[in-house]
Amino acid sequence: MDKKRYNLVIVGYGGMGNHHNKLIQPIEQLQVAGVYDIMPHRMELARSQELNGYGSLDEVLADEAVDGIVIATPNDVHKEIAIRALEAGKHVICEKPVTITSGDLLEIVAAADKAQRIFTVHQNRRWDSDFLIIKDLVEKKKVGEVFHVESRVQGGNGIPGDWRQLKAYGGGMLLDWGVHLLDQLLLLTDSKIESIKADLSTVLGTEVDDGFTTIIKFKDGLSALIEVGTTNYIKLPRWYVKGTEGTAVIRDWDLSGEIVRTNPDVAKVEPQPIQAGQGLTKTMAPPSSKSTLKLPIEKVDPPAQSFYDNFVALLEGRSAQIVKNDQVHRVLRLIETIFDAANTQTVIKDIDL
Repeated sequence: MDKKRYNLVIVGYGGMGNHHNKLIQPIEQLQVAGVYDIMPHRMELARSQELNGYGSLDEVLADEAVDGIVIATPNDVHKEIAIRALEAGKHVICEKPVTITSGDLLEIVAAADKAQRIFTVHQNRRWDSDFLIIKDLVEKKKVGEVFHVESRVQGGNGIPGDWRQLKAYGGGMLLDWGVHLLDQLLLLTDSKIESIKADLSTVLGTEVDDGFTTIIKFKDGLSALIEVGTTNYIKLPRWYVKGTEGTAVIRDWDLSGEIVRTNPDVAKVEPQPIQAGQGLTKTMAPPSSKSTLKLPIEKVDPPAQSFYDNFVALLEGRSAQIVKNDQVHRVLRLIETIFDAANTQTVIKDIDL
């Protein structure tokens, strides 16, 4: 018996819309039934790729052959499109950040519940190899109990494109990249958050942040520094992780890096003083090569289901939703709190996050 195929329409066919088309193509039970975009040149691109072009969103939603839509538009219209699609009986996949406010997301989820349709957010960087390595390292205590994590993405090209520089469209790096790094962070611990401190960068003169730094402390003792920059001509490591028995670094998405940890088979060797500038120091001397192990960064197996595999399994009732809407809501609430901490220049405590 042939498996049912589900028809998806991509709404918004810029860079991410194109990317979704490529992600969907290998999935046996999904097919891109068409595209809708308000920009004529993008519709021409879709037709050149032999994709059906819809004349309006109304036409998409009125097509009974369409099972779901993928929203890859600027952030400010996600809510309106999602609710309209759900009310029309379509399942919805939405790009991130799903909405500009956490309250808007709750309205979408309520509409999905009422329509009994799937609504899920494309938090694709949960599948990034660098993150999966760090998650495995934390869970398996490869550097002991992890007590500090630094997660960064940095570039030197400013804010790309047009609408990402505008507040009304939900632009800025906290919403654009912070939504990924914070989602990853919250998957590394089950703990509630103790406090949040933050600074936004506005050195490029745009009306939105061109980067940010936030320090988040959890009630279980974990601290995290999350940083996004667009004016960094020399980048700091993508990940820097400290544990009670060692340190791990991943420098970039090429997965270069290493783990240095204590050697359980060798007693600690007292450090020897080294010349440091105009003085000597034992404290900052490197640990003895005899009492430490240097280990390579090794890739870990990806999850059994890709994002779109999970979507098909959801349609067929075979699996739970990987990117849960309550997790997405928590990330949005965290982003709102980071904005508050930065704008008030205070350390925010006593928060239910």
